[in-house]
Parts: sequence; C-alpha cells; structure tokens
Amino acid sequence: MEKTLDLFQIGEGGIVKRVSGEGQIKRRLFDMGITPGAEILMRKRAPLGDPIEVTVRGYELTLRKTEAASVVMEVAK
Repeated sequence: MEKTLDLFQIGEGGIVKRVSGEGQIKRRLFDMGITPGAEILMRKRAPLGDPIEVTVRGYELTLRKTEAASVVMEVAK
C-alpha cells in the first residue's frame, strides 16, 4: 500500500518509492538522504502535527508536513 509520509502514524515505517516535489524541495529531500529505496520510520509528531521527526539512514531528521507530503512511501507490513 502506498501513502505519503505525512500520513504515517508514530511507529509506522516504510520504503521511499518516489519523491514528487518540485525543484528546490525535491533537491533538499535528496540531499537529506530521502531517496527511492531508503527506509524511513516515523518517530515523533509535534502537538499540532507540524513538524514531524523521522529516522532515515540511521539518523533523526525533522521535516515540515509539506515536505513530507512530497514523499510517496510503500508501507512496511
């Protein structure tokens, strides 16, 4: 099942299928290690839902909800 990273619940993980953002956002996500095939685990969510904290490639990363909406994931079973 595919869904965007911003819709993940705490503790849910998956593999990046594609990054659908445009220009600068897409480049920034790639620079942070969010590339197709990378495993991501949702760690925390701020009280109002923005930002979110994920673990990718062994380190903790904080993303805005709009950035996370650009990351299409395959949900881990």
